[in-house]
Amino acid sequence: MSSGTGDTQTSGSGDITRTLDLLWDTGPRPSRGPKPGLTLDRIVEAAVEVADREGIGALSMRRIATELGTGTMSLYRYVPGKAELLDLMLDRVQRPSEDPADLGDGDWRTALEALGRATLALYRRHPWLLRVNQSRPILGPAALDGMEKVLSRIKPMGLSDPELLSAMLLIDGYVVGAARTQLYQEEAERSSGLTDAQFWEAQRPALEKAMNSGRYPVMAGLSEDTFGPDFDHFEFGLQRILDGLEVFIARRATG
Repeated sequence: MSSGTGDTQTSGSGDITRTLDLLWDTGPRPSRGPKPGLTLDRIVEAAVEVADREGIGALSMRRIATELGTGTMSLYRYVPGKAELLDLMLDRVQRPSEDPADLGDGDWRTALEALGRATLALYRRHPWLLRVNQSRPILGPAALDGMEKVLSRIKPMGLSDPELLSAMLLIDGYVVGAARTQLYQEEAERSSGLTDAQFWEAQRPALEKAMNSGRYPVMAGLSEDTFGPDFDHFEFGLQRILDGLEVFIARRATG
């Protein structure tokens, strides 16, 4: 799976009204194209498949047409262009599961914990999402369904509505950072041809010399497993964020 090296794409950069019509199925239906079975749903599905395999930089109307075995102009019967198609892709991949258990069976903490893990898994399945500026998203049914699902679970936190939204943004921002770090590590391994172990082994002689110099006593005294692969940094950070929210809620409750 490739993450792609193309420039960052931006959501909401197309015809907003037309995109909303397509997302909510409120616009005119396209005339039947020359290729039997070609639908907007299939076009979006093919676009996601291409982005998953080749990265967002490979996405173009011509590339999607090739994937579907049709002419490029056929696609324009269904979607105005690449910008609108990107917004449809974003809504597609973020469809929430129909299973309520996906957010756990417990309280708001369980729900946010599950949200964090599910969001990380989403970026792992579709790493091209990290190449998309979603600061101004077009809100389609999948996006709103997802927000409704989470908000209904965390409403009992007792926070104000802006604070509830901020709690969701806090989780998302943390996950994006962690997912991007993982993506960069994988890209570095592919581009250099060195595994992570080989990369650090190449630095070992110089680092041992630095640690034995006495210049870095704290670092020299760290345990051998400090930089090992067994510690789950993502889970540690996620739990500390949730701990912080618990402290805040408790402090709010006591005035």
